[in-house]
Amino acid sequence: MARAVLLTGDAADDLDEICDYIARRDSPGRATHVLDRIGQAIAGLAETPERGAVPAEPAALGIRTYREVFFKPYRIVYRVLPDAVVVLLIADGRRDMQALLQRRLLEA
Repeated sequence: MARAVLLTGDAADDLDEICDYIARRDSPGRATHVLDRIGQAIAGLAETPERGAVPAEPAALGIRTYREVFFKPYRIVYRVLPDAVVVLLIADGRRDMQALLQRRLLEA
């Protein structure tokens, strides 16, 4: 059974920031391509949300309630609920993910 896939406001802002950055630094066409590929990865969570791995940073703290999928170098961190998948973070994995995940997931 397909689950609804929801983006938090922060995750939607992440997408906007990623697209704006790529459009400025590379091209609008490349930004659209990246947005489409991230969108495909997110849409796939509706059918198979368990396919994602537990992110290493929260797992090191004993927290295993989050999962992640990739469109490299972007990490899409989400939580699987009984009737929905909630995307909490979309970020370039080259960032300081420990600090970013702690700040974002503790707020969730």
